[in-house]
Amino acid sequence: MVRISDFQIKDVVSISDGRRLGNITDIDINLDNGKIESIVVGGNGKLLSFFSKEEELVIPWNNIVKIGEDVILVRFKDQKFMGQQQLQEPKN
Repeated sequence: MVRISDFQIKDVVSISDGRRLGNITDIDINLDNGKIESIVVGGNGKLLSFFSKEEELVIPWNNIVKIGEDVILVRFKDQKFMGQQQLQEPKN
């Protein structure tokens, strides 16, 4: 059995750009079947994102690629971040 506290200490990392998204702050469970639907990740590594709800990311469970000892790899592409990254790249 795995506890939520075991997940909360792992860094969540996007495989699309290698960016650290934060840590798991909550898990959404379907009460009808008992399966995990999604994970909620608090931005900037804040464990208590009490006052920063806009920084929370909800990642569907099927977007989790691998759960390792220290890291959870997820498929996540933030369009806002990708747009900022494209603006910062020098044009040739």
